Amino acid sequence: MTSVTDTVRIGCGAGFAGDRIDSAVELVRHGALDDLVLECLAERTIALAHARRRADPSRGYDLHAEARLRALLPEAIPRRVRILSNLGAANPIAAGQLAVRIAQENGLQCRVAVVTGDDVLHLIDQEAHALEDGKPLSSHGEIVSANAYLGADSLIPGLQAGADVVITGRVADPSLFVAALVDRFGWDVDDEAMMAAATLAGHLLECGTQVSGGYFADPGYKVVPGLADIGLPFADISHDGTFSIGKLDGTGGLIDRRTVREQLLYELGDPGAYKTPDVTLDVYGVTLREVGVDRVDVRGAVGRRRPDELKVSVGYRAGFRGEAEISYAGPGCVDRARLAGEVAAERIRRRGIDPRIDLIGTLDTPNSVADGECRLRVAAMSADSGHAHHVIREVESLYLNGPAGGGGVRTNVTEVTGILSTFIHRDAVTPKIELMETT
Repeated sequence: MTSVTDTVRIGCGAGFAGDRIDSAVELVRHGALDDLVLECLAERTIALAHARRRADPSRGYDLHAEARLRALLPEAIPRRVRILSNLGAANPIAAGQLAVRIAQENGLQCRVAVVTGDDVLHLIDQEAHALEDGKPLSSHGEIVSANAYLGADSLIPGLQAGADVVITGRVADPSLFVAALVDRFGWDVDDEAMMAAATLAGHLLECGTQVSGGYFADPGYKVVPGLADIGLPFADISHDGTFSIGKLDGTGGLIDRRTVREQLLYELGDPGAYKTPDVTLDVYGVTLREVGVDRVDVRGAVGRRRPDELKVSVGYRAGFRGEAEISYAGPGCVDRARLAGEVAAERIRRRGIDPRIDLIGTLDTPNSVADGECRLRVAAMSADSGHAHHVIREVESLYLNGPAGGGGVRTNVTEVTGILSTFIHRDAVTPKIELMETT
């Protein structure tokens, strides 16, 4: 155990793969943190990371991992702020090596713990039923990835070994926070009350600025000040599991009962039985109380026995998407774009493909406006890449074979990775820790 204390301040440095980096740096510099968690994975994120690793075995971690680590390690390590993140995605070992290399380049002493074992492609029953539709996984297409949602217990050995940085693959989002709190407080992972409190804190923080007004903002209904400078949230957590959510003074955004309540209910499913690898969380009795400007006290989480199974995110080859756009401008632009869509759709349907047709632009202005502009978008899915390319060729052909004045064609064919979910018994999954450090 790293230390035993009465209060821990833990911050969120990223709520998704594309989150801003500057805000995390400010939180480390001025937040007096003990730990910073970067939550960078979603279901599609890790499946796409596997595709990158197949193309280049040295890759497969978060696309912004290097930028994040270069910005944060020189700030966090001297301040003794630990970093925990699932930015390892499909290749946590390579991400750990990257962290060590960056630390050495900056003259920093750094111990990195890498968590593996979430990749269960070799263990998954491909005839198991998908949660989404009850059909066998294999019936949807070739399975290319399967990652189990590990819990906090997979990270704790690395923290107990004195890691400054813990990098994982697929770990349940709240579990990153739970692990840090268990280690700081010396909590027992079988203490359902404390696991519930820690999971609730992690759940409220995991989406970053979503709890400080970013996703909450809705002009005219829910006004949030200073979105351009919105601050990432942190939680001050007491040894008894009570805590408050806040953000740095002077940063933009808003934290009040409304923003916290929205995040509280986000992605829960059953509020009385939110199943995580660490605990089954019941939030029906949670109370929220504003105790200051941008500060909300949270308590009342109830925990029950953790599930015997772990959720698994499964990626499969879902086919190819062809999409193309072309613009029409000036008087009559909407009518010309609409006609172009009808022409393209008729031609594409002859191949047995039913495309989606969208008009984007000045649709709410008179069709005769001289400076109006309307853009046609045509998209379709196909199991055959050749058919997907046919979709974009038909849009490109509108230059001369469609209405007057088309231009600015942009085309793209992408292989699509579909996502399914299933379960695996936790006893079948074996997390491992690899320690790395600067020399």
